[in-house]
Amino acid sequence: MADEQKDTHEHRGGRGGNSAGMCGGTYGLAFVGAAVYFIQHAQSFWGGVLGFFEAVVWPAVLMYKVLELLKM
Repeated sequence: MADEQKDTHEHRGGRGGNSAGMCGGTYGLAFVGAAVYFIQHAQSFWGGVLGFFEAVVWPAVLMYKVLELLKM
């Protein structure tokens, strides 16, 4: 019984082997940095709201431009 539980836990992505955390952390840092930048440079409240949404999309636009530059 204990072996079955251990085996099931490992197949669900238990400890180790999860590399999605690194990408999520990188995106999180990029989002926070972009949000701070865009909100600081906002001229009004709605400019700050727009800056927040720009910060959400910014990492995707950056990757698109990098891949376009590398012609991939």
